[in-house]
Amino acid sequence: MANELMLKYGCNPNQKPARIFMENGGPLPVKILNGRPGYINFMDAFNSWQLVRELKAACGLPAAASFKHVSPAGAALGVELSDTVKKICFVDDLELSPLASAYAAARGADRMSSYGDFAALSDVCDEQTALVLKREVSDGVIAPGYTEKALEILRSKRKGTYNIIQIDPDYRPEPIEHKDVFGVTFEQGRNEAVIGPELLANIVTKNHEIPDEAKRDLILSLIALKYTQSNSVCYAQDGRTIGVGAGQQSRIHCTRLAGNKADNWLLRQHPKVMGLPFVADIRRPDRDNTIDVYISDDSQDVLAEGVWRNFFTVKPEPLTREEKRDWLNRQTGVSLGSDAFFPFGDNIERAHRSGVSYIAQPGGSIRDDNVIETCDQYGIAMAFTGLRLFHH
Repeated sequence: MANELMLKYGCNPNQKPARIFMENGGPLPVKILNGRPGYINFMDAFNSWQLVRELKAACGLPAAASFKHVSPAGAALGVELSDTVKKICFVDDLELSPLASAYAAARGADRMSSYGDFAALSDVCDEQTALVLKREVSDGVIAPGYTEKALEILRSKRKGTYNIIQIDPDYRPEPIEHKDVFGVTFEQGRNEAVIGPELLANIVTKNHEIPDEAKRDLILSLIALKYTQSNSVCYAQDGRTIGVGAGQQSRIHCTRLAGNKADNWLLRQHPKVMGLPFVADIRRPDRDNTIDVYISDDSQDVLAEGVWRNFFTVKPEPLTREEKRDWLNRQTGVSLGSDAFFPFGDNIERAHRSGVSYIAQPGGSIRDDNVIETCDQYGIAMAFTGLRLFHH
């Protein structure tokens, strides 16, 4: 392996020169098997690889992530997908391995944000996963290896320019990391905190019942947050994230942003959305955008006369606010993780509106009593982890 790779440019075309290299002079832990990954591609690749590696170690299942701008748009475990989830992830026509199921769910969690993603896979990429990747607009993928057939499929993507990175799964970085900002070098110990079920032992609410599947989803959300630009909040359900709110200055804005994405995921399972009569030749990005607009308060943008025929064979009935609220009010069993404490109970109020039944957060606010009281009002079980997960 090379000890240096020159890049076209940095974050922006004016930022030259650009490279990745090992400061100790040793070999890089990656090989480029195809394409020419850039600076941001590698930032996404290294962050997403850490996420899926930790997720598999914690849960014992294959894991996948879909990254954009150094935060996960989605992350998931290789659990079997229901027929409904296969349909809304648009993989109901494919045979899925556990790894393929993980990437389909990670990509499907927030399809608008995942457009042009960088994918990460915890295991050797197989043919089924490559076929899921092939049909999506994606910048590249990182994995510990690829089968010959998977490599053949992926090398044909994007007219042969698709970025394929292989990483040494045994690579471990130095325990101290450095970062230059404005010509000043920062140094800190790497965040090697291990996230597992023991973090969920301190349940502070009246409801002490957190089922095993919910514990898995809370662990998933916390590991995702460990690699999400802070402040951040993550909603998860059935072994996949369903809403990630990243990089907000206010905790409530994180909770609202992630909650709105979770609502979108839940509403995509509404019978009216599942039955939308799309025209046969609609492009995948146009279909995704149409669903997003149809669910929103701007549905007339795709339902108005003179417009709807661009998307549908028959004009659909609108999904009213009352129908959306009724559908969301029926949802339960959603898990929520937060990378830092909730300062006010309004975060719990917003989480409850998206079906949240279980919460994991560090605790430590001077208003913890208000947050706990609000959880008790809705029968939510909440654990204080004592572990902050800021990532910058």
